[in-house]
Amino acid sequence: MPTILGQNQYGKAENRVVRITRDGTTHHIKDLNVSVALSGDMDEVHYSGSNANVLPTDTTKNTVYAFAKEHGIESAEQFGIHLARHFVTSQEPIHRARIRIEEYSWERIEAAGEGRHSFVREGRETRLAQITFDGEEWEVVSGLKDLTVLNSTASEFWGYVKDGYTTLKEAYDRILATSVSGRWRFNWTDDEQETPDWETSYEETRKHMLQAFAETYSLSLQQTMYQMGARIIDHREEIDEVRFSLPNSHHFLVDMEPFGLKNDNEVYFAADRPYGLIEATVLRDGCEARIPVDLTNL
Repeated sequence: MPTILGQNQYGKAENRVVRITRDGTTHHIKDLNVSVALSGDMDEVHYSGSNANVLPTDTTKNTVYAFAKEHGIESAEQFGIHLARHFVTSQEPIHRARIRIEEYSWERIEAAGEGRHSFVREGRETRLAQITFDGEEWEVVSGLKDLTVLNSTASEFWGYVKDGYTTLKEAYDRILATSVSGRWRFNWTDDEQETPDWETSYEETRKHMLQAFAETYSLSLQQTMYQMGARIIDHREEIDEVRFSLPNSHHFLVDMEPFGLKNDNEVYFAADRPYGLIEATVLRDGCEARIPVDLTNL
């Protein structure tokens, strides 16, 4: 039965690169995990095994390290832009490059003496970036995962649908906790446009996300999530779309009656599973959703 080749790509995944910038005795660290995926005129390597159009994946790995030296790492986004532009413009058979980057944060350890070169790995979220270039148009999607947040009050959940299988009691003062996985898409698509300040944009987006979580009196996690996305759109003009996936990290009051004690919203059991999973996209009015619904594919 005849077959034809469908979508395909190749590259080197999870290239760990650590770049140290030395400013006298003060050092700065960027710690990235970079994955490269290339596509284009690659039919023959699949049909006949001809490697005439194939840039080896080992070469893509070497390019990551060489660019860390030649260009430095100003930001995950800018580093990805350098790589994507290089692969598409230097290799005629390559029509599209996608660069995915995870960035791990380090906190400086302040110590006596002149040197400022000691760091401890932060317990923060993992920063994410995906840069795609087809030779004409850019798509930059930034984000984060494993940002764990909790409100110990100012959250309720009641007035929901009840049927014969409903046992959940209505809550008028509950813990609201989640581990945020979020992506946001920039409206920068062309080299003629002014490039965003990627580092400032990330920190400001994260700030507005957290402020919305803290300041929203929540009647549902959906409401809080929408406010987080809306606040980003309202305050960051370079962003047109935000996509969140928020697990509802349930905290259940422990029944103290068997011990003759009253639990006045003080002692909880933190359940890791099963959990509610709340997901949504928030868009600037007039814009089209492009971030995949399933964030595991991004």
